Amino acid sequence: MKSKSRSKVRAARPARTGWAVSPKRSAHISRPFVSATFAMTVDGKITTRDFAPVDFTSPEDKRHLFRQRALADAVMIGHSTLKRDNVRLGLPDDLKEERIKRGQTRGPLRVIVSNEGKIDNHLKIFRSDPAKMGPILVFSTRRMPKEVRAALADKAILHLSDQRDIDLVEILRTLRRDYKVRRVACEGGPILFRSLLELGLVDELNLTIAPYLFGGVDAPTLTGLSKEFLPASVHCVMKNMRVVGNECFLTYRIRSRR
Repeated sequence: MKSKSRSKVRAARPARTGWAVSPKRSAHISRPFVSATFAMTVDGKITTRDFAPVDFTSPEDKRHLFRQRALADAVMIGHSTLKRDNVRLGLPDDLKEERIKRGQTRGPLRVIVSNEGKIDNHLKIFRSDPAKMGPILVFSTRRMPKEVRAALADKAILHLSDQRDIDLVEILRTLRRDYKVRRVACEGGPILFRSLLELGLVDELNLTIAPYLFGGVDAPTLTGLSKEFLPASVHCVMKNMRVVGNECFLTYRIRSRR
């Protein structure tokens, strides 16, 4: 796959979370709708303190994640989460067929974001067929090592910013403008989710409450391990709730920041 570098990114001040922050919140018309999907325990933990992949949800929750992914034109994931979970970001055949009936491609674009760009080209996602699962876009910076660029050149489309940190607003604008993406499914991790929240870029949150307690102050929540409050409270409006077995599936609309 042909590599494409881009450097048309506005100057931005660094965020505490490590992603770059654009000076202004983007107008919704210029970016896709962003829907995030997470599962957490009753005490609000999304994994254990060492961030190890933990399978604590039901087959219904996994199907729920696939459904949200299937609705999107692009699925976005942070590199650290991708490295830990080592997922392909694919779909079951029946959901691929549903996408085709809706006039979509067989699979959504698969978007990886990384500041340093130290990405392992042997991850499962790079061993999948883009024609069957959707092309891979990597948004990073010029800090990406040359050997990584060379290794990914035929596996992904590279968008490399001249800034030290990637700009999430510009990434969403690029997806909307250049790839006609109208809906993005964000699948984490917590640092990426918090950064999107701080920028006012999350429109919907799909949250599964699983019947477990993990405990531990060092186990991350939806917004990671930061001891800092969000810059402003985020108001969530419940759109839907359903209970399947011992799990609760919640859908919230995220209102503008206060």
